[in-house]
Amino acid sequence: MSDINMTPFVDVTMVLLIVFMIAAPMLTVGVPVDLPRTSAGALPAEREEPLAITLTADGRMMLMTTEISRSELIPQLRAVAAERQDNRIFLRADGSIPYEQVVQVMGALNSGGFNNIGLVTDSDGPRFDESGSGGRN
Repeated sequence: MSDINMTPFVDVTMVLLIVFMIAAPMLTVGVPVDLPRTSAGALPAEREEPLAITLTADGRMMLMTTEISRSELIPQLRAVAAERQDNRIFLRADGSIPYEQVVQVMGALNSGGFNNIGLVTDSDGPRFDESGSGGRN
């Protein structure tokens, strides 16, 4: 037989088509909006690692991996931020720390001129809907 058998090619093509049809809607995240058009370019990719402040369960405060006192936080951040382009700060706090301490650090950062603060959390937390695991009513 000298003909090319097209059946395996068509089967593979159909499977790929189905995979892409299922995966394509999952690639779009968020609420659909009609964004305005502009001539501005895209934002540059991250060049530096954002600064991270960590509040440990035993009450220590760490700037990246260096322990600092609360009175040194803002002066140290200003010195480091003067040499950086990215002004984001990630705040990591142990879950056992009282909310008041986390808010006090956030307030100190804000009053020190650092407004781009992100709270770092772990995923797979409780879902507060009827099908969620671990949610309280």
